[in-house]
Amino acid sequence: QVQLQESGPGLVKPSQTLSLSCIVSGGSITTNDGYWHWIRQSPGKGLEWMGAIISDGNTYYNPSLKSRTSISRDTSKNQFSLQLASVTPEDTAVYYCARGNYDGTTMDSWGQGTQVTVSS
Repeated sequence: QVQLQESGPGLVKPSQTLSLSCIVSGGSITTNDGYWHWIRQSPGKGLEWMGAIISDGNTYYNPSLKSRTSISRDTSKNQFSLQLASVTPEDTAVYYCARGNYDGTTMDSWGQGTQVTVSS
């Protein structure tokens, strides 16, 4: 059973870069075992897909966030990471990592989520 766990700071100042990591157990991010996604949910809003990384290390992003988003991985730790640059209070959200299909419409494993607040 695949398990995912997010980690990172809960408070980020405006204009800074938000950095989160997701450690994966019970599965490998380097095998053809799914697509590894970042999703967020802002207060009062629905889920927003941010981007994903696949087994060969290629990445793809939500066009609305692409200019500020970067997803990378550390294969030695079996984890993947999210960086979101130039954050504003509108980036305050619960951030989730998950495994799913290519387009993120179906996720079969989720992390518990981590709250990130953007505030000075």
